[in-house]
Amino acid sequence: MSAARRVSARWDGDLRAVVDAGRFRLVVDEPESIGGTDRGPQPTDVLLAALASCFAIAMAHVARKHGAVLPDLRVTTTATYDGPRFAAITMSLDSTASRAALEELIPDAQRVCYVTNTLRRPPEITINVE
Repeated sequence: MSAARRVSARWDGDLRAVVDAGRFRLVVDEPESIGGTDRGPQPTDVLLAALASCFAIAMAHVARKHGAVLPDLRVTTTATYDGPRFAAITMSLDSTASRAALEELIPDAQRVCYVTNTLRRPPEITINVE
């Protein structure tokens, strides 16, 4: 079954956009050093935040199914630029849970993490003018 998600962004002056995502609103901006107003995270940081948060939630989901506990799980994403895109993204997991416990859950978490799966197999992107 296919389910659609819809998020909209409205340009708000300078290099800033206001994003409506369901019942939530966030400001996305660029640093002052490149002409933004620094009132919110950069779009690339929002992408990395989506990846880190989705994988953290996926790890928690599969841990629950396995009867495991992941105290203080932290997922950190680090990316390197190559022109106007990221060349590489690394995710690091940290928890007081054992390394073995984390490594055992990673394959199942990768299967259920929508953001990881989307980035590994990018969808076709179509741009329409309405």
